[in-house]
Order: sequence, then C-alpha cells, then structure tokens
Amino acid sequence: MHRLQPWLKKLLVPVTIMLIPHTRTGPLNLKMPLAALGMLVVFAGVGGVYTVSLTYHAVDYFVMKRKYHAMTGQLQSVQGTIDSLKQAEAEFRRILSHGSRKQVLDAVVPDKNDGSIDINELKKQIDASMKSVAGIRQYLVQQRDVYRATPLGMPVAGRFSSGFGMRVHPTYGSQRFHSGVDLSIPRGTPVHATADGIVSVSSFGAGNGNVVVIEHGHGFSTVYAHNDRNLARVGQTVKRGERIALAGATGTATGVHVHYEVWRQGRPVNPVDFSRESGA
Repeated sequence: MHRLQPWLKKLLVPVTIMLIPHTRTGPLNLKMPLAALGMLVVFAGVGGVYTVSLTYHAVDYFVMKRKYHAMTGQLQSVQGTIDSLKQAEAEFRRILSHGSRKQVLDAVVPDKNDGSIDINELKKQIDASMKSVAGIRQYLVQQRDVYRATPLGMPVAGRFSSGFGMRVHPTYGSQRFHSGVDLSIPRGTPVHATADGIVSVSSFGAGNGNVVVIEHGHGFSTVYAHNDRNLARVGQTVKRGERIALAGATGTATGVHVHYEVWRQGRPVNPVDFSRESGA
C-alpha cells in the first residue's frame, strides 16, 4: 500500500488546461486530475477508432450493394436471353420434326454449381448462340421463299396428251419444239397455280387463246394456255393451288386441254421435272 501511494499522488496531481478564445474574453482554465485527462485521451482514441471502423464498413456496404444490384441486373438480362434461346430452340425442334421439306418449310436454365458465374463468358456463349439461331431462322425464311416460288405438280389432274420437246405439231403437221406439256381435261375444269406469285399476263392471244402467265421470283415463271376463261387478273397475287382459270380449247387447239409451261431464268424447262416434290 505504501508503494502505491506515490503513484496515486501522481495520478491525482491536478492538471490545468487553458483554453484561449479568439475574442476579448479571458482564457478559460480547466483543472482536472492527471488520471481523468488520461482517461479522456483513451476514450477519444477508442471513439476515433470506432468511428473510422464504422465509416469503413459503411463504405464497404454501399460498394457491395452497388455490385449486388449490378450483378442482379446482369443475371436478369442473361436469364431473359436464355429464355429467348429456349423458345427459339423449341420452335426449331418443332419445325424440324416434320417429315418432308414441304412440311418443314410450311411450319416455319443454367446448371447449378457452387454459385460462381462467369457473366462475361456466359454472354459470349449466348451471343454466339443467338447469331446461330438468327442464321438458322434467316436460312429457313430464304428456303421457304424459294420453295414457294418453285413450281410443284401440275395445274390439273389431266391426261398427258403431248410432252415437252420436239414433236409433230397436231395442227400444222411439221416438226416443232413444244415448250410445255398438254394435259387433256374436261372443259371448265379449274386450273390451279403451281407456285406462289403475281399474275403478269391475263389476256387472249391468237395461238394460245386465253392465257395466264405468273411470275414467281427466283427466276421462275409459269404459263397456262387455251383456257376457256381466265379467273386471275394482272397484278393479282396468287398462292400455290389457287384457281386461276377454267380449262378450254381457245386459240389453236384440237381439243380441250391445258398447255402448261415452266420457265427458269428465261428458258423453258420440262414441267415434268417439277411434277413431284423432291425429298418429300
């Protein structure tokens, strides 16, 4: 106890703190024991450290919150794109599940792991997939247009009375090139377009009688001659299978029939080559 008395006396020694204001008032003297001053210094240090710690954690919280919101937005964007890819995949599976080329053209969640996702790498894969999907879609649209423009089948279910190529003309009796095929059929039988297109000619010609010409695009045109009556008009858009005329024997004809021609890139080709769908 006697040993502690000198230390207690030192701790209880009064200390005067003088505060001098920048005014005309006199200085302010504060007296306190040395021990109290030491405790104030300790409390001030602890308070400063605590304040700095709170500030650091607050800043860290706001930074993490911003990162969380950014990550949430990226994941939502990725999820939306994945959903679009799933819909596109389901659509193409449905389209490609059909059997024939005609049916195909007429029909036209990330895995769970440890929680870490490489957003940039995932976006690269999604971009590549989207480009592939877009390419497939564009290809199918193009192929569908070509398919619809390509003549298919015959305009009537008649009997072949004359084929494509050189023949003896039934009226003139001389060898002449026959640029189409003749299909014998009863008068008034509906004549159908063999491909989608737009009517460029619907008129009467001395030799061909009532004739309809359809432009299909992609280099294809078709001709339907000797009709009893034309139903399609110039400028009309027609679909494959649509009625465009009624069969007859107008013009230079020895009987009721449909003279049918297929032109490709400005040259007549054998319509028989288009009488059946390839790959059906």
